[in-house]
Amino acid sequence: MAGLFAVLYGIGAYAVFLVSLLYAIGFVGGFGVPKTIDSGAVGPLVESLIVDTLLLGLFAVQHSVMARPSFKRWWTQFVPKSVERSTYVLLASLALVLLFWQWRPIPTVVWHVTNPRLAMVITGLSFLGWLLVLLSTLMINHFELFGLQQVVNNLTGRSASDPRFKTPALYKLVRHPIYLGFIIAFWAAPVMTVGHLVFAAVTTAYIFVGITLEERDLIELFGEEYRHYRKRVAMLVPFLRGPA
Repeated sequence: MAGLFAVLYGIGAYAVFLVSLLYAIGFVGGFGVPKTIDSGAVGPLVESLIVDTLLLGLFAVQHSVMARPSFKRWWTQFVPKSVERSTYVLLASLALVLLFWQWRPIPTVVWHVTNPRLAMVITGLSFLGWLLVLLSTLMINHFELFGLQQVVNNLTGRSASDPRFKTPALYKLVRHPIYLGFIIAFWAAPVMTVGHLVFAAVTTAYIFVGITLEERDLIELFGEEYRHYRKRVAMLVPFLRGPA
């Protein structure tokens, strides 16, 4: 029964993640959802900046701290290892839901592309960024990344395989195609408001912090193999080799 409960919990956590991701596409793009990055009641500028920055900071801290191996070792004293990843995914998704709910728009326009064809191209580029995120997760192990494989392995009695370093497809061009996809999706906007700019700038800054922490862990895990990979493959810009 515990194994079945873990599977149901993992499926539920994945469902919350999937809904929050789909909502994020509409939230950032400004379509198809009740509340977008530029909709809602407009409050005082300083208050809005503080609230939005705190919401982004909460997501960043949760996302980074809970991903560290040292935290996982402590956390799995209280949470079963089989649902550790699902719990991480669930809490990250709930942090996003809180951000969508409490986000304060700052609608002052920074740039506005008025040419319809160019605006369509920029919107298409944003969708391409989201597609890059999805494809990049599928190229490694999407279901392990979001906790489903762990709960299924627990139910069937299979032990997790040892981590293997692999660089499929896009990972031969850049080390972090998932983050690259997010950056494209967040910045490719035909209409950029101050609120959207704050969101894009803070998340991009967090991405670079996250990469630094993640690569430190990967070097500890894979050693020289990952160090050689860093020298050969660009971080985010294809063909720009080295740590950057």
